[in-house]
Amino acid sequence: MILVTGATGTIGSEVVRLLARRGEKVRALTRDPSRMRLPDAAETEAGVEAGVEAGVEVEVVRGDYLDPASVDAAMSGATAVFLVGVLGPDDVDRDRALVEQARAAGVHRVVKLSAIGTGDPAVGRVGSWHLPGEQAVRESGLEWTVLRPSSFASNTLSWAEAVRAGDPVPNMTGDGLQGVIDPRDVAEVAAESLLSARHAGHTYTLTGPGMISVPDQAAVLADVLDRPVGTLDLTPDQARAKMTEWGMAAAYVEGVMAGSAYVRAGGNAVVTGAVRQVLGRPPRTYRTWAQDHRAAFEEA
Repeated sequence: MILVTGATGTIGSEVVRLLARRGEKVRALTRDPSRMRLPDAAETEAGVEAGVEAGVEVEVVRGDYLDPASVDAAMSGATAVFLVGVLGPDDVDRDRALVEQARAAGVHRVVKLSAIGTGDPAVGRVGSWHLPGEQAVRESGLEWTVLRPSSFASNTLSWAEAVRAGDPVPNMTGDGLQGVIDPRDVAEVAAESLLSARHAGHTYTLTGPGMISVPDQAAVLADVLDRPVGTLDLTPDQARAKMTEWGMAAAYVEGVMAGSAYVRAGGNAVVTGAVRQVLGRPPRTYRTWAQDHRAAFEEA
């Protein structure tokens, strides 16, 4: 049985769907089970057509990292765990606790979701958030895999309201290039890593097939939607004000600012072959993601 933490998140929800489609026994841990979207009949039928077992139900359990007993209960009986532990600068010790709980429960394989640039001093404080968790899994004595994805293509969903209104989208990274990755590719790599021992002991930096900037992404969206999508460069002060307006904590805002400066300086201009190495195919492009999600940017 595979436990997926963060099961309603961008990656966790897709990992649940992929594993269920492949007939794996899955337990989904979430603070709010009502938000859990389970695989539908069409997805089950697709799994049958692909030659995999179907009809395995997903067990959805309520749990909170701040309630260790609920996590212990969720870990019970699990053989592998997908760890999504760090939510911000105040949560860096939670990964250590999750790894220890997994080990104590008899789990033998863990896959940790980390982030690109982890451990690079140039990223600033945000680059250290995942280090304790990475160290914990490597020292756990379990089979482990660490995933360090680049910026998600789905981050541009935050532009949807502005795009629908015909307004320019905010740009905090200038012309900085990134190997933007479709989160579906991250989830597929996670699923493979949970199911196969051949990925044990690997740290995979996951990127898309090429480097792309925010203005490049806006241009792709404009082409897909067949209407203009402009960008508005934000000064550091404007960016801080915008994130504060969104309700972000000060420490998280400063982390994002440091990460944005890192991207502007070219620090995240990285493309790897890790997705192809694990999945045997190239990663999806940002254009493919935009085409598949164009409805989010169109008027209702």
